[in-house]
Amino acid sequence: QVQLVESGGGLVQPGGSLRLSCVASGSIFSFKIYTMGWYRQAPGKQRDLVAHITSGGITNYADSVKERFTISRDNAKNVVYLQINSLKPEDTAVYYCNAAAFSGSGLWTWGQGTQVTVSS
Repeated sequence: QVQLVESGGGLVQPGGSLRLSCVASGSIFSFKIYTMGWYRQAPGKQRDLVAHITSGGITNYADSVKERFTISRDNAKNVVYLQINSLKPEDTAVYYCNAAAFSGSGLWTWGQGTQVTVSS
């Protein structure tokens, strides 16, 4: 069983920044081998993958967040980060992390997520 704990969300004004963190713990054979993803779910919408980072450090982003979001990881700490800049109201959502399957779906049990609200 793997536990995921996300943190770092909050209420920010448009144009602001946040750094989200996600710690994975539990029965992880080797965190570093997994592609890790950040997902978000806005009210009434499905959960979407917005960024992922492979075991080799290759990153990929959804078009809606390119050049504003940066995903990174610290394998020694089993942590994945998401730096979010130039926040927009449409970025408002609950943000989750998970190991990402090739299909984009999450491999582990979802954590509670962290709420990001962008509003003036």
